[in-house]
Amino acid sequence: MMPSAVVADPDIQPSVEMIRRLVGVDTTSRESNLALIHDVRDHLAAHGVEATLIPNADGTKANLLATIGPMVEGGVVLSGHTDVVPVDGQAWDSDPFILTERDGRLYGRGTADMKSFSAIALALVPEMRAAGLKRPIHLALSYDEEVGCFGAPAMIAEIGRALPRPAAVIVGEPTSMKVVAMHKGIRVYRVEVTGREVHAAQADRGVSAVMTACSLVHWLGERARERAGAPVPGALFDPPYTTITAEAIQGGTAHNIISRACSFVWAVRDVPGDDLDALEAEFRALAAGMEQDMRRVAPETGIRIERLASVPAFRQETDSEADRLVRRLTGDNTTGAVSFAAEAGQFQQAGHSVIMCGPGSIDQAHQPNEFISVDQVRAGVGFMRRLIAHLAA
Repeated sequence: MMPSAVVADPDIQPSVEMIRRLVGVDTTSRESNLALIHDVRDHLAAHGVEATLIPNADGTKANLLATIGPMVEGGVVLSGHTDVVPVDGQAWDSDPFILTERDGRLYGRGTADMKSFSAIALALVPEMRAAGLKRPIHLALSYDEEVGCFGAPAMIAEIGRALPRPAAVIVGEPTSMKVVAMHKGIRVYRVEVTGREVHAAQADRGVSAVMTACSLVHWLGERARERAGAPVPGALFDPPYTTITAEAIQGGTAHNIISRACSFVWAVRDVPGDDLDALEAEFRALAAGMEQDMRRVAPETGIRIERLASVPAFRQETDSEADRLVRRLTGDNTTGAVSFAAEAGQFQQAGHSVIMCGPGSIDQAHQPNEFISVDQVRAGVGFMRRLIAHLAA
């Protein structure tokens, strides 16, 4: 049970209750998010707001889009993802899917990243409805952000098709209610190398999938070191350059068998302006040359490259509508940049004015005992009420 001091606070009690409600639904990306989406749809319907669901191809997940206020241009989109990362193998002090308060903090999976932003907006729907908004608030909840931002494109397309042009999009990732005007992009690849198995004493007759894969990984390491050695002047990112990593690899059978199969996953997190198409083309050309050499020994060998995810970087928009609005509402005149990828770049790519700002800290995201401070909830509620007043003026 939540402590009475928090529950009795009328400023944040509805938001805390909605955080509890959303955290209580396991929306780990490998699971369906429909239970949460249907609950949100029912909550909105109870307050006279109709929601549109945008399902994925097999109907196991859905985005949700809803509008409070008049269907006119100049509104604000509040964007949040519904999925969370796994808790497997993490040492939690409490059930990650039961909101728990300790020492002014609310613990639970998704409290920071990023159910609290959406929960605050949902809890204040009655206030939005009562405010007499002159410009609308559009709620946009997506699926599968954590595994590649796969849900947002269909939702963004629906916004462009069905809604009057919004003036700004606020992506409520945890920024401690600071203005974040840039994020890195990400691309993820899976590489499968097929070699020829032979006795290790006859290595000249085989093709080692492991050694071929390692050569490719070594090349990626060289490209990573080049970028680390030439940080982008004035970049606010930490680190201030594109990173390239290979973090998962499987292959081989035994020390006395030339390996037939090896696969690895690699990712690049790019600063705005880095040419990832050129990097990918270089990598594919290298692999094609290696494949030719492999097939001179064994025609059945090869290298298969699959792009698993691609999220564009979010570039700073100087003095944009979204930037001006959120600075006015927060009083924050700093310019933040984050190294994680988010959906802001996708909204920007579609032509929207975008900013990132939300309660909680990314330092708590993806961790055991993830939490948001009660003070951050209060800050988020205050921000949302100022937005409502702005759109009602």
